[in-house]
Parts: sequence; C-alpha cells; structure tokens
Amino acid sequence: MFITFEGIDGSGKSTHAGLLAEWLRARGHRVELLREPGATPLAEAIRQILLDATLRIDPVAELMLFCAARRQLVEDVIRPALAQGQVVISDRYADSTVAYQGYGRGLDLEMVERIIGYAIGSVVPHVTFVLDVDVATALQRRGVRQSRTTDRMEDAPEAFFERVRRGYLAIAAREPERVVVLDGIQSVEMIHSRVCAVVLERLRQIHRGALT
Repeated sequence: MFITFEGIDGSGKSTHAGLLAEWLRARGHRVELLREPGATPLAEAIRQILLDATLRIDPVAELMLFCAARRQLVEDVIRPALAQGQVVISDRYADSTVAYQGYGRGLDLEMVERIIGYAIGSVVPHVTFVLDVDVATALQRRGVRQSRTTDRMEDAPEAFFERVRRGYLAIAAREPERVVVLDGIQSVEMIHSRVCAVVLERLRQIHRGALT
C-alpha cells in the first residue's frame, strides 16, 4: 500500500506520517517511511539545491529538479518496496508538485502533470491525506517570519502559500476517492485517529481485491 501526506509547510503532515508509520509497525506491517525530495543519494543532493536560498531557480527548472528526484525515488525505493509487500508512506509526493509548481508558481497545469506522469509512471498513491490549515496558522507553527530567511521554499511570500493551499483543495475536489482532506487545526489525537481509520479500511479493500 502506498500512502502520501500533503499540505503546506507547517500543516502537520510530517508529524502524522511518522505517527502512522509507528502505528502500522506496531501492528506487524513492514513500513518504508520517506520524505520528498530525498531518500536516495541523488534526491538528497537535489534537495540541497532546491532549498538553497542563495540560488535563483527558474520555475520550470525547479519542476524538472523535483521530478528528477522523484523518478529516482520511485525506481530505487518505492516500486521495489511495494513489490515486496511493504507499506510505503511518503511525506510529500506528486501532488506537492502540482500544488507548489502548478498553482503556486503558476506553471501550466497540463505541462506539470504531463512531466509528473513521466516521473512516476503507474506509481500512484492508494490514499493521500491533505492536512489543511490556513496560511497564518502554518506560518505561526513553523515560527517563520517573512523578514527571516529559512530556506528557499519557506521564504516565499504568504500569497504563494495561499495559492498552494487552494491547489491542494482543487486536487482533492478532482480526486475525492484518493484524496482525504483533514482539518489540520484539530488535535493530533483526533487527526491520527481519522488517518488510522481510513488506512485500516483501505487495507481491507486491498485484501479483498477492491483496491489495486
């Protein structure tokens, strides 16, 4: 089973990806917990480039870098882990690129999705959780102020993250069977409980052959 967590920075996605991995391991599942971009030597090197606040990266070049890192991750880690029957959990995946580079940077969505398709092939999540929080709350959680540079992505203006958030909600509206939107303002316990309930049902569907 392939599960992804999405949301703007500060939404809580990384926390819940980790909690779900622990919950599944405690129940005997073999789990591969990943982050994007990263988890392979090439992808980690690309991550450093993408987050370097001293670099000016053209939006299309940025798109290509994210997809190059993702392709390596799919081929080296995700596809083999799924073939071995593991549960793969990724903190970000293809939806991030649609939301950030498509909606956030304003790139042509058809182009973005076509390039993503080349990168991931048939490796699509069985379920994606979008942790939805307003931008002000996300910034407060991260302790980020616009006057303080953190990394290249976090240093974007607030309006950029508003567009990204709208992008995630648009993706969810387009793919309601795959994407589950969760209120990121709720307590960690409430969100985790909902995540576990959804994953348990999806696992049952897979075992019944109803979800491929």
